[in-house]
Amino acid sequence: MARHAFRKFLPLFGRVLVERNAVETVTKGGITLPEKSQGKALQTIVVTVGWSSKGKRGEIQSVSMKTGDRVLLPEYRGTKVVLDDMDSFKKINNNSVYSTIG
Repeated sequence: MARHAFRKFLPLFGRVLVERNAVETVTKGGITLPEKSQGKALQTIVVTVGWSSKGKRGEIQSVSMKTGDRVLLPEYRGTKVVLDDMDSFKKINNNSVYSTIG
């Protein structure tokens, strides 16, 4: 799936390429959610990461995530990236990630 697409794309500096998860349409109790109630997918999976970035004083800061991590993103951050006709990717800054998930 995304394994072939990201080999062509390596983010620079402290950038991270993430893939959005599919939005769940059925709850655990079996209730089907209408399209308006589903919301946006804020949980994503890290596909590939850049090497590092420089801090304010010139020190090198490594990226705090690794490939395969599940992360929580802000709704309107990042740049949409289309790879192999798939538009579920976003390129974001390492500092824009809220948290990693379990």
